Amino acid sequence: MGEPMRLGTGIGWRPEIAEAVENMPGVDWVEAVAENVCPGHLPESLLRLRERGVTVVPHGVSLGLGGADRPDEARLTALAERAEALGSPLVTEHIAFVRAGGPLTASPPLEAGHLLPVPRTRDALRVLCENVRAAQAALPVPLAVENIAALISWPGEEMTEGQFLYDLADRTGVRLLIDVANLHTNHVNRGEDPARALDELPVEAIAYVHVAGGFERDGVWHDSHAHPVARPVLDILADLASRVTPPGVLLERDENFPGPAELERELAAIRETLEKAGRAAPATGRSTAVLAGRRVAAPAAERGAAAPVGGRVGPSAAAAATGTVRAADPGALAAAPPAGAPTSRTPDGTGTAPGEAPGTDSPGSGTEPHRPCTDPRAGAGDAPRQRVALAQAALLSALVAGTPAPEGFDRVRLGVQARALAAKRADVVAKVAPELPEILADGYRPAFLAYAQRRPMTGGYRRDALDFAEHLLLTGLPEGAGTRRLRAWWLERSGPAPLSARPVARLARATRRVLLRR
Repeated sequence: MGEPMRLGTGIGWRPEIAEAVENMPGVDWVEAVAENVCPGHLPESLLRLRERGVTVVPHGVSLGLGGADRPDEARLTALAERAEALGSPLVTEHIAFVRAGGPLTASPPLEAGHLLPVPRTRDALRVLCENVRAAQAALPVPLAVENIAALISWPGEEMTEGQFLYDLADRTGVRLLIDVANLHTNHVNRGEDPARALDELPVEAIAYVHVAGGFERDGVWHDSHAHPVARPVLDILADLASRVTPPGVLLERDENFPGPAELERELAAIRETLEKAGRAAPATGRSTAVLAGRRVAAPAAERGAAAPVGGRVGPSAAAAATGTVRAADPGALAAAPPAGAPTSRTPDGTGTAPGEAPGTDSPGSGTEPHRPCTDPRAGAGDAPRQRVALAQAALLSALVAGTPAPEGFDRVRLGVQARALAAKRADVVAKVAPELPEILADGYRPAFLAYAQRRPMTGGYRRDALDFAEHLLLTGLPEGAGTRRLRAWWLERSGPAPLSARPVARLARATRRVLLRR
């Protein structure tokens, strides 16, 4: 794994703050949501930033690399096109699943419309590694993947977040996008220790860092990206920066945008946090990584040692490169577990998971060097994928279709997550189809939330808006809503092509409607 590109301090580019970002001093780079950028029609603001030498990184949200299905080729092609159009040095995505169902489960496909957590199990890790490999093979630039925030925990998880990310990076060579706000979210919502996660992470694999705001309500932290950055998030950033100099740090803001002055103050707070952490760290700490709770030597690539073939680091190679051998005997190197990936991943501390024979090839077990899949077409096989598919479909169905909660999940938390998904769905539909809130007025939100309780999303948000309108036309509109306007809106958008606005065509449609009513 080569030295990551130094990016500096950046901010998430959004159309609502495009002008402010252009005029903001000290912005070294920006990140744009990949799905919101068209390669053939790049926004003028992004073009001007590129001309000034500002790096632009596309950030994907729809691949679903943590899902049971293999990555969609069309989505991978689209992400590659955006990376090439923007001249980006890398692209990023999430360790999450965003859809479930379909052929693997013989059930209707479901869309979450949101990033949902992957179970930290051996099955899920194998599927994720294979999907990441497929994405790496299809993309023209390196890939980095991001840890996500979660309201819910999977029962029966076999690894901590740090161990899961360590094994993922070790097996695939993928870089990591570490979101410190998400570490804080998981600390509040799932009781996970951010310091332990940083102890176990391969910090030398970090491509860059996200910082974002949120809020707490009823003991649940909501990673809103619409509120100021909280002090605990900056404290986690300082902890990370005391261990390694992050190649880049980016401020994310997606909604409720403040004025430029407030955004500049948040960027200044991030820079100040990094500077203070750098001054407080020992001189040797700027070139070392903290793994397994202690400082170790810098990676071999930084010391001028030969890198592993293909730039990938296996368990023994990682230990050799970082000096994290747990035995004094150099001959123990091949058997030594990867730093930050303790042998015990089970509550009883035995070093093997329930039902797993000692010495089997399991991620992070430390029993023998694992065999990473190098061919994206020949990976985990059907059995692990099907097990992951069934589990994810059951969870997503409970969240968006009102089916019973799968065994072992916290039902209260599932209810919080389901309501959050429905609320986000209503917000996004209102953005992609702003005419609907205008037509339905105050009745839009309650009508949509009632619709969303039993009508899961099966396509994108634009399809969802059309389905919602059709549902209202069939079942009845809220009192005071304009039936005629809604019907006209739906007719104009539901066909294969927009309806003609020519007077003759409009007269023909009106005549047809009158005749049909009679």
